[in-house]
Amino acid sequence: MADVAVQSEGRSSGIVINDDWPGYSLDLFNYPAHYSGDLDCVIIPHGVIMDRTERLARNIMDDLGDHDIVVLCVLKGGYQFCADLVDRIKALSRNSNHTIPMRVHFIRLKSYLNDQSTEDLHIVGAEDLSFLAGKAIVGTGKTMQTLLKHVEAFRPKMIKVAGLLVKRVPHNSPCLPDYVGFEIPNRFVVGYALDYNEYFRDLNHICAISESGKTKYKI
Repeated sequence: MADVAVQSEGRSSGIVINDDWPGYSLDLFNYPAHYSGDLDCVIIPHGVIMDRTERLARNIMDDLGDHDIVVLCVLKGGYQFCADLVDRIKALSRNSNHTIPMRVHFIRLKSYLNDQSTEDLHIVGAEDLSFLAGKAIVGTGKTMQTLLKHVEAFRPKMIKVAGLLVKRVPHNSPCLPDYVGFEIPNRFVVGYALDYNEYFRDLNHICAISESGKTKYKI
């Protein structure tokens, strides 16, 4: 990525993509032809996502290698990031004396209608998380403030949050994950399992959806 558009702000905030970053031209990348006209640009290419995810896996290994951990994956948008993160942790564990015993559990949150976040948030699959007691938790996904309150009630030993994306939203102070992939502008992005009304999950890159794309798939 161009230096004028992206800067590394260290381990806590991840890679910062500035508000004036125009993105990469779609002509430079392969993407499903059925989304022609539905996207503005590629914000983060798939290869960059993979490399950053491996770095996060190394950070988690360094911090939590002595703990028996449970990975709590937030569906549906978090499943691809979670799967790739877990795969890289397992690969590091296989090739190191510093290993992490690990289990994965899935829950689902729904908080978007079209491109707007709603107050009507439901947690599915988290009714009984008593097995988290005394464990170290690595949560992956979004809408973490609500989820964290629920998880804390089951008294885990430790909670760490890994988020691929943190969006800069005006007049909002989000719960910053402990492990951050990218900090991005306040644009609605799709791809890499992030959807717009269940479309675009089959897109490998993280892209900005176009206005015509929003109209086309609006419900």
